[in-house]
Amino acid sequence: MFAAYAALIDRDQPLNGLELGERPAPEQRPGWTTVNVRAASLNHHDLWSLRGVGLAEDKLPMILGCDAAGVDEDGNEVVLHSVIGQTGHGVGPEEPRSILTERYQGTFAEQVTVPAWNVLPKPKELSFEEAACLPTAWLTAYRMLFTNAGVRPGDSVLVQGAGGGVATAAIVLGKAAGLRVFATSRDEAKRKRAVELGAVEALESGARLPQRVDAVIETVGAATWSHSIKSLRPGGTLVISGATSGDRPAHAELTRIFFLELKVVGSTMGTKDELEDLLSFCAATGVRPVIDEVLPLDRAREGFERIAAGDQFGKIVLTVG
Repeated sequence: MFAAYAALIDRDQPLNGLELGERPAPEQRPGWTTVNVRAASLNHHDLWSLRGVGLAEDKLPMILGCDAAGVDEDGNEVVLHSVIGQTGHGVGPEEPRSILTERYQGTFAEQVTVPAWNVLPKPKELSFEEAACLPTAWLTAYRMLFTNAGVRPGDSVLVQGAGGGVATAAIVLGKAAGLRVFATSRDEAKRKRAVELGAVEALESGARLPQRVDAVIETVGAATWSHSIKSLRPGGTLVISGATSGDRPAHAELTRIFFLELKVVGSTMGTKDELEDLLSFCAATGVRPVIDEVLPLDRAREGFERIAAGDQFGKIVLTVG
Protein backbone atom coordinates (compact mmCIF):
# COMPACT_ATOMS: atom_id res chain seq x y z
CA MET A 1 0.00 0.00 0.00
CA PHE A 2 1.12 3.60 -0.62
CA ALA A 3 2.35 5.49 2.45
CA ALA A 4 4.40 8.45 3.69
CA TYR A 5 7.01 7.19 6.15
CA ALA A 6 10.18 7.95 8.07
CA ALA A 7 13.06 6.06 6.47
CA LEU A 8 15.84 7.65 8.54
CA ILE A 9 16.33 10.15 11.35
CA ASP A 10 17.89 13.53 10.57
CA ARG A 11 17.76 15.93 13.54
CA ASP A 12 18.88 18.97 11.55
CA GLN A 13 17.13 18.37 8.21
CA PRO A 14 14.12 16.23 9.16
CA LEU A 15 12.56 16.17 5.68
CA ASN A 16 15.60 14.24 4.45
CA GLY A 17 14.15 11.21 6.21
CA LEU A 18 10.69 11.44 4.61
CA GLU A 19 9.92 8.87 1.93
CA LEU A 20 6.78 8.21 -0.11
CA GLY A 21 6.23 4.75 -1.54
CA GLU A 22 4.99 1.25 -0.98
CA ARG A 23 4.83 -0.30 2.50
CA PRO A 24 3.36 -3.63 3.66
CA ALA A 25 -0.35 -3.60 4.47
CA PRO A 26 -1.06 -3.92 8.22
CA GLU A 27 -1.31 -7.41 9.67
CA GLN A 28 -4.30 -8.59 11.66
CA ARG A 29 -3.86 -8.51 15.46
CA PRO A 30 -6.25 -9.85 18.11
CA GLY A 31 -8.41 -7.05 19.50
CA TRP A 32 -7.31 -4.62 16.77
CA THR A 33 -9.19 -3.42 13.71
CA THR A 34 -8.04 -2.21 10.30
CA VAL A 35 -9.36 1.13 9.05
CA ASN A 36 -9.36 2.27 5.44
CA VAL A 37 -8.05 5.81 5.75
CA ARG A 38 -10.00 8.54 3.93
CA ALA A 39 -8.26 11.56 5.48
CA ALA A 40 -5.35 12.18 7.84
CA SER A 41 -3.97 15.46 9.17
CA LEU A 42 -0.43 16.67 9.73
CA ASN A 43 0.94 17.72 13.12
CA HIS A 44 4.24 19.07 14.39
CA HIS A 45 4.54 15.64 16.03
CA ASP A 46 5.26 14.24 12.56
CA LEU A 47 8.20 16.60 12.11
CA TRP A 48 9.50 15.75 15.58
CA SER A 49 9.30 12.06 14.67
CA LEU A 50 11.55 12.69 11.66
CA ARG A 51 14.00 14.32 14.09
CA GLY A 52 13.95 11.19 16.25
CA VAL A 53 11.91 12.66 19.12
CA GLY A 54 9.78 9.81 20.44
CA LEU A 55 10.80 7.59 17.54
CA ALA A 56 13.77 5.25 17.92
CA GLU A 57 15.84 4.28 14.91
CA ASP A 58 15.17 0.60 15.54
CA LYS A 59 11.48 1.29 14.81
CA LEU A 60 12.23 2.48 11.26
CA PRO A 61 10.78 2.47 8.70
CA MET A 62 7.75 4.01 10.43
CA ILE A 63 4.62 5.20 8.63
CA LEU A 64 3.95 8.71 9.96
CA GLY A 65 0.64 10.29 10.98
CA CYS A 66 -1.36 9.99 14.19
CA ASP A 67 -4.71 11.49 13.12
CA ALA A 68 -7.20 9.88 10.76
CA ALA A 69 -10.81 9.34 9.85
CA GLY A 70 -11.97 6.51 7.64
CA VAL A 71 -14.09 3.40 7.30
CA ASP A 72 -13.69 0.34 9.54
CA GLU A 73 -13.97 -3.34 8.62
CA ASP A 74 -17.75 -3.24 9.11
CA GLY A 75 -18.28 -0.22 6.88
CA ASN A 76 -18.69 2.28 9.74
CA GLU A 77 -17.36 5.83 9.39
CA VAL A 78 -14.93 6.31 12.26
CA VAL A 79 -12.38 8.61 13.89
CA LEU A 80 -9.23 7.30 15.59
CA HIS A 81 -8.07 8.18 19.09
CA SER A 82 -4.30 8.07 18.69
CA VAL A 83 -3.19 7.63 22.32
CA ILE A 84 -2.43 3.93 22.73
CA GLY A 85 -1.40 2.03 25.84
CA GLN A 86 1.48 -0.42 25.93
CA THR A 87 -0.92 -3.37 25.69
CA GLY A 88 -2.83 -1.73 22.87
CA HIS A 89 -6.13 -1.83 24.76
CA GLY A 90 -6.80 1.53 26.34
CA VAL A 91 -4.35 3.09 28.79
CA GLY A 92 -4.28 1.65 32.30
CA PRO A 93 -3.43 3.76 35.38
CA GLU A 94 0.11 2.38 35.61
CA GLU A 95 0.63 1.81 31.89
CA PRO A 96 2.95 3.86 29.69
CA ARG A 97 1.06 5.65 26.92
CA SER A 98 2.30 6.30 23.44
CA ILE A 99 1.05 8.09 20.36
CA LEU A 100 0.71 6.36 17.01
CA THR A 101 4.07 6.35 15.17
CA GLU A 102 6.08 6.02 18.38
CA ARG A 103 5.54 2.24 18.61
CA TYR A 104 2.90 1.51 15.98
CA GLN A 105 2.62 2.33 12.27
CA GLY A 106 0.71 5.53 11.57
CA THR A 107 -2.10 6.92 9.45
CA PHE A 108 -0.40 8.40 6.36
CA ALA A 109 -1.28 5.28 4.39
CA GLU A 110 -4.16 3.58 2.68
CA GLN A 111 -4.81 1.51 5.81
CA VAL A 112 -3.94 1.61 9.50
CA THR A 113 -4.49 -0.93 12.28
CA VAL A 114 -5.43 0.25 15.77
CA PRO A 115 -6.98 -1.30 18.86
CA ALA A 116 -10.76 -1.56 18.48
CA TRP A 117 -10.93 0.46 21.75
CA ASN A 118 -9.38 3.42 19.91
CA VAL A 119 -12.12 3.73 17.29
CA LEU A 120 -15.00 6.20 17.74
CA PRO A 121 -18.01 6.82 15.48
CA LYS A 122 -17.61 9.81 13.17
CA PRO A 123 -20.55 12.22 13.50
CA LYS A 124 -22.42 12.45 10.20
CA GLU A 125 -22.22 16.26 10.45
CA LEU A 126 -18.43 16.18 10.00
CA SER A 127 -16.61 15.38 6.77
CA PHE A 128 -13.70 12.93 6.82
CA GLU A 129 -11.32 15.88 6.33
CA GLU A 130 -12.82 17.79 9.27
CA ALA A 131 -12.91 14.78 11.58
CA ALA A 132 -9.28 13.93 10.81
CA CYS A 133 -8.20 17.30 12.27
CA LEU A 134 -9.60 16.65 15.74
CA PRO A 135 -7.69 13.82 17.50
CA THR A 136 -4.40 15.65 18.16
CA ALA A 137 -4.38 19.46 17.76
CA TRP A 138 -8.06 20.08 18.47
CA LEU A 139 -8.22 17.52 21.27
CA THR A 140 -5.09 19.07 22.81
CA ALA A 141 -6.70 22.54 22.70
CA TYR A 142 -9.97 21.19 24.14
CA ARG A 143 -8.17 19.60 27.11
CA MET A 144 -5.98 22.67 27.65
CA LEU A 145 -8.97 24.99 27.83
CA PHE A 146 -11.68 23.03 29.56
CA THR A 147 -9.82 20.47 31.67
CA ASN A 148 -6.47 22.01 32.59
CA ALA A 149 -7.13 25.77 32.44
CA GLY A 150 -10.60 25.25 33.90
CA VAL A 151 -11.96 28.36 32.23
CA ARG A 152 -15.66 29.21 32.18
CA PRO A 153 -17.83 31.34 29.89
CA GLY A 154 -16.90 34.98 30.38
CA ASP A 155 -13.28 34.26 31.35
CA SER A 156 -10.38 35.70 29.36
CA VAL A 157 -7.69 33.70 27.58
CA LEU A 158 -4.50 34.53 25.70
CA VAL A 159 -3.57 32.18 22.84
CA GLN A 160 0.05 32.50 21.78
CA GLY A 161 1.15 31.90 18.19
CA ALA A 162 -2.06 32.13 16.16
CA GLY A 163 -1.85 30.00 13.05
CA GLY A 164 -0.62 26.74 14.52
CA GLY A 165 -3.06 23.85 14.78
CA VAL A 166 -3.51 23.92 18.57
CA ALA A 167 -3.60 27.71 18.75
CA THR A 168 -6.18 27.99 15.98
CA ALA A 169 -8.33 25.34 17.66
CA ALA A 170 -8.11 27.19 20.98
CA ILE A 171 -9.35 30.43 19.39
CA VAL A 172 -12.34 28.76 17.73
CA LEU A 173 -13.26 26.60 20.72
CA GLY A 174 -12.79 29.50 23.13
CA LYS A 175 -15.06 31.76 21.10
CA ALA A 176 -17.72 29.03 20.86
CA ALA A 177 -17.58 28.51 24.65
CA GLY A 178 -18.11 32.19 25.46
CA LEU A 179 -14.53 33.10 26.35
CA ARG A 180 -12.88 36.47 25.73
CA VAL A 181 -9.97 35.39 23.53
CA PHE A 182 -6.82 37.38 22.80
CA ALA A 183 -4.24 36.07 20.32
CA THR A 184 -0.71 36.91 19.23
CA SER A 185 1.29 36.39 16.06
CA ARG A 186 4.32 37.92 14.39
CA ASP A 187 2.39 37.81 11.10
CA GLU A 188 -0.17 40.52 10.31
CA ALA A 189 -2.25 38.24 8.07
CA LYS A 190 -2.47 35.64 10.83
CA ARG A 191 -3.53 38.29 13.34
CA LYS A 192 -6.30 39.38 10.99
CA ARG A 193 -7.44 35.79 10.53
CA ALA A 194 -7.45 35.21 14.31
CA VAL A 195 -9.91 38.10 14.72
CA GLU A 196 -12.08 36.69 11.93
CA LEU A 197 -12.20 33.39 13.84
CA GLY A 198 -13.38 35.03 17.05
CA ALA A 199 -10.46 36.63 18.91
CA VAL A 200 -11.54 39.98 20.38
CA GLU A 201 -8.07 41.32 19.59
CA ALA A 202 -4.91 39.97 17.97
CA LEU A 203 -1.62 41.62 18.85
CA GLU A 204 2.00 41.38 17.81
CA SER A 205 4.02 38.84 19.76
CA GLY A 206 5.11 40.36 23.06
CA ALA A 207 2.68 43.30 22.94
CA ARG A 208 0.98 44.40 26.15
CA LEU A 209 -2.59 43.13 26.44
CA PRO A 210 -5.53 45.44 27.24
CA GLN A 211 -6.07 43.37 30.40
CA ARG A 212 -4.47 40.53 32.30
CA VAL A 213 -6.08 37.21 31.50
CA ASP A 214 -7.36 34.23 33.46
CA ALA A 215 -5.40 31.69 31.40
CA VAL A 216 -2.75 31.43 28.71
CA ILE A 217 -2.62 28.70 26.06
CA GLU A 218 1.09 28.23 25.37
CA THR A 219 2.53 26.10 22.57
CA VAL A 220 5.39 28.34 21.39
CA GLY A 221 7.71 27.92 24.38
CA ALA A 222 10.87 29.92 24.96
CA ALA A 223 10.06 32.84 22.64
CA THR A 224 6.76 33.70 24.35
CA TRP A 225 7.22 32.29 27.87
CA SER A 226 8.01 35.55 29.65
CA HIS A 227 5.17 37.37 27.90
CA SER A 228 2.76 34.57 28.83
CA ILE A 229 3.66 34.77 32.53
CA LYS A 230 3.42 38.58 32.55
CA SER A 231 -0.01 38.48 30.88
CA LEU A 232 -1.67 36.45 33.67
CA ARG A 233 -3.77 37.94 36.44
CA PRO A 234 -2.81 36.95 40.03
CA GLY A 235 -3.80 33.31 40.51
CA GLY A 236 -4.06 32.72 36.75
CA THR A 237 -3.10 29.54 34.92
CA LEU A 238 -0.61 28.94 32.12
CA VAL A 239 -1.21 25.68 30.25
CA ILE A 240 1.64 24.48 28.05
CA SER A 241 1.50 21.65 25.51
CA GLY A 242 4.45 22.41 23.27
CA ALA A 243 7.63 24.40 22.77
CA THR A 244 8.14 24.89 19.06
CA SER A 245 10.63 27.74 19.68
CA GLY A 246 12.60 25.73 22.25
CA ASP A 247 12.14 24.69 25.88
CA ARG A 248 14.71 26.92 27.59
CA PRO A 249 13.42 30.48 28.05
CA ALA A 250 15.95 33.17 28.93
CA HIS A 251 13.86 34.15 31.97
CA ALA A 252 11.83 31.56 33.87
CA GLU A 253 9.95 34.33 35.74
CA LEU A 254 10.04 32.29 38.94
CA THR A 255 9.62 35.30 41.22
CA ARG A 256 6.48 36.41 39.42
CA ILE A 257 5.11 32.83 39.44
CA PHE A 258 5.39 32.39 43.21
CA PHE A 259 4.57 35.97 44.21
CA LEU A 260 1.37 36.09 42.13
CA GLU A 261 0.55 32.44 42.91
CA LEU A 262 0.37 31.52 39.25
CA LYS A 263 -0.25 27.96 38.12
CA VAL A 264 1.77 26.27 35.37
CA VAL A 265 0.13 23.13 34.04
CA GLY A 266 1.51 20.70 31.47
CA SER A 267 -0.93 19.19 29.00
CA THR A 268 -0.56 16.38 26.47
CA MET A 269 -3.22 15.22 24.02
CA GLY A 270 -6.49 14.17 25.69
CA THR A 271 -8.58 11.18 26.70
CA LYS A 272 -10.93 9.14 24.55
CA ASP A 273 -13.86 10.56 26.53
CA GLU A 274 -12.66 14.11 25.81
CA LEU A 275 -12.40 13.30 22.10
CA GLU A 276 -15.94 11.95 22.18
CA ASP A 277 -17.08 15.19 23.86
CA LEU A 278 -15.19 17.27 21.29
CA LEU A 279 -16.81 15.39 18.39
CA SER A 280 -20.23 15.97 19.95
CA PHE A 281 -19.44 19.65 20.60
CA CYS A 282 -18.51 20.21 16.95
CA ALA A 283 -21.53 18.31 15.67
CA ALA A 284 -23.95 20.18 17.94
CA THR A 285 -22.59 23.74 17.62
CA GLY A 286 -21.48 23.87 14.00
CA VAL A 287 -17.88 24.52 15.05
CA ARG A 288 -15.53 23.14 12.41
CA PRO A 289 -11.75 22.75 12.28
CA VAL A 290 -9.90 25.40 10.33
CA ILE A 291 -8.33 23.67 7.32
CA ASP A 292 -5.48 25.45 5.58
CA GLU A 293 -5.05 23.02 2.67
CA VAL A 294 -6.15 19.58 1.52
CA LEU A 295 -3.59 17.54 -0.43
CA PRO A 296 -3.61 14.00 -1.82
CA LEU A 297 -1.31 11.62 0.05
CA ASP A 298 1.19 11.50 -2.82
CA ARG A 299 1.82 15.24 -2.25
CA ALA A 300 2.55 14.78 1.46
CA ARG A 301 6.01 16.32 1.11
CA GLU A 302 4.42 19.68 0.23
CA GLY A 303 2.41 19.54 3.44
CA PHE A 304 5.48 18.71 5.52
CA GLU A 305 7.37 21.61 3.92
CA ARG A 306 4.57 24.05 4.86
CA ILE A 307 4.52 22.79 8.45
CA ALA A 308 8.31 23.10 8.66
CA ALA A 309 8.17 26.67 7.30
CA GLY A 310 5.34 27.62 9.66
CA ASP A 311 3.38 29.46 7.00
CA GLN A 312 0.10 27.57 7.33
CA PHE A 313 -3.00 28.76 9.19
CA GLY A 314 -4.92 25.81 10.56
CA LYS A 315 -4.61 22.18 9.60
CA ILE A 316 -3.09 20.52 6.54
CA VAL A 317 -5.03 17.40 5.56
CA LEU A 318 -3.95 14.47 3.39
CA THR A 319 -6.61 12.49 1.55
CA VAL A 320 -6.48 8.89 0.39
CA GLY A 321 -8.36 7.50 -2.58
